[in-house]
Amino acid sequence: MDDETRKELKAWLEFYEELGIEGFYRREPGTVGTPPSLEAARLAQPAATPPPKQAPSPERITGMAASAPPKPPTPPKPVAPPTPPPVVIRPPAPSFNLFEAAPARRSGPETLEQIRQDLGDCRRCKLAPTRKTIVYGEGNPHAELVFIGEGPGADEDEQGLPFVGRAGKLLNRMMQTVGLKREDVYICNIVKCRPPGNRTPEKDEVDSCSPFLYRQIEAIKPRLICCLGAPAVRTVLGIKEGITKIRGQFYNFGAAKALATVHPAYVLRNPREEKILREDFEKICDFLKSS
Repeated sequence: MDDETRKELKAWLEFYEELGIEGFYRREPGTVGTPPSLEAARLAQPAATPPPKQAPSPERITGMAASAPPKPPTPPKPVAPPTPPPVVIRPPAPSFNLFEAAPARRSGPETLEQIRQDLGDCRRCKLAPTRKTIVYGEGNPHAELVFIGEGPGADEDEQGLPFVGRAGKLLNRMMQTVGLKREDVYICNIVKCRPPGNRTPEKDEVDSCSPFLYRQIEAIKPRLICCLGAPAVRTVLGIKEGITKIRGQFYNFGAAKALATVHPAYVLRNPREEKILREDFEKICDFLKSS
């Protein structure tokens, strides 16, 4: 400090002492305007630590979750489908024509002979004028197995017996392959008169004839009923699905079981499908051998 500055500073100090201001101190560079007590406190404090990060608020979390891409859902564990209950098909109640007397009540179960007598020289539907013979049915009256076909053909109409033509011969051969005898089973059709040209029986014809069929089944009380072809399946089981979809399956029919398969005439038109008929006859044999 030069002499001139020193003299000027001394004059200022004397001026302030006259005003009663004493205890002047020297500030360090960079602390101009800071009182000594605050400056000392600042120097004594440790370096400030950054404030801890706060957890985001629930609103913030919600916003973040909304903006984040959703996670793919966890695929559910495969659950085995419940086993469907067995289909129970009950035979319809016996019916009679309103223009006829109701069948007399019997003290005991009907026999096949009594049902045939009630059928008489049937004229209940429009098949009567074109038929030659009523084809009632043939076989063991107490058979464990009943075959039900569609209707009589030309050979059956001529002889009065069911399944004696080409389809009947194939049916006999299928039975022989699994050890069944024709005389041990019962064979009949849903209608007992030949439809013209071997056409499919119509609804009114089936409605007139089927009550006698159900009475035959009730009289025989078989363990198993085999429906040959779609018309028999629709009449007996009431199932309208295609025969190839339901063939080989067993259904409950009253106290008996029922199985659907293709008609032998279908196999005659489609020889490659004979394996289907053979497979179903093996199922029939296995069922009859079971207790």
